[in-house]
Amino acid sequence: MLSIGLMLALAEVYQVLRNIFMNMTRWPQVSLIVLCALFSGQSVAQQSPASPALLDTAKIEQLTGIKGKLDQAESVFKVSHPRKDLSAVVAGVKMIPEMGLTSWAGFQAAGDQVMVMGDIVLLEDQVNPVMSAALDNGLEVTGLHNHFLWDKPRIMFMHIGGIGSLETLAAGVGKVFAKAQEIHSDKKQAPATGLDAAKTTLDPKPIETILGASAEKTGPIFKATLGRTTQINGHNAGKAMGVNTWAAFAGSNEKAVVEGDFAMLESELQAVLKALRNANINIVAIHQHMANETPKIVFLHYWGTGSATDLAKGVKTALDTQAK
Repeated sequence: MLSIGLMLALAEVYQVLRNIFMNMTRWPQVSLIVLCALFSGQSVAQQSPASPALLDTAKIEQLTGIKGKLDQAESVFKVSHPRKDLSAVVAGVKMIPEMGLTSWAGFQAAGDQVMVMGDIVLLEDQVNPVMSAALDNGLEVTGLHNHFLWDKPRIMFMHIGGIGSLETLAAGVGKVFAKAQEIHSDKKQAPATGLDAAKTTLDPKPIETILGASAEKTGPIFKATLGRTTQINGHNAGKAMGVNTWAAFAGSNEKAVVEGDFAMLESELQAVLKALRNANINIVAIHQHMANETPKIVFLHYWGTGSATDLAKGVKTALDTQAK
């Protein structure tokens, strides 16, 4: 249905063209051609690449397992899952889903593909299994952080995204929501490794051989640091200024812990995440440490337990995905 304003504008264009072609013997044929062109042009304009008609909303609901709602103004179809199962308290305030405890994913047409973005509300024990579900099913993980202080239980927020086919992305979101429900039903306890970092006895030589970098003794533990370089306002910033990847090892050769920080280009993030998760190393945060740097550097923090050599191999695999 054409709007009244558009109909008036078309009428004015029609009248101008009529005056121009009044003396032409074939005006009726010309007028018919002009009107057809004008109306067909309007029809094409209404069928923009971002038209919600390109989104099979029923298919999205089927694959995600969640009912959605269309934002007509921005042509975004959004599925939401309020975390009503959480009995969360923040600084003494009993929280409800409307206060930021709702997982969601928004779908939007992107040319002949579909774009998805979302924010998933997770308990600590859900984070890494759900992250693996996203990475293994066609989604990208773009952020992991907290939104609150003094929250009980501790709540994390994982941001997802991707561009591809509707089927792949919607199915991936469905796997993410399903994994969150599955893990929560298990009610797993926090892992307890049972080691004292102050009593570290591990041999750093195998770790250094695997990483191809020296591990400096820092107190009782061993820490390997590999620098990168970026520029901030035209000035170099490198390893000593915090633009680095590091891994700290503690414990014994057989029973160790590794924790650290990865510095990555944006294009490297997904491969590093997959490598660490495949090595059963947990991701605990994804964020930025700087602003206005070129190239942009993303940081992730990680934590893993196991034998010292297995942990070193996992870190090395992630390092090998990065640009040299």
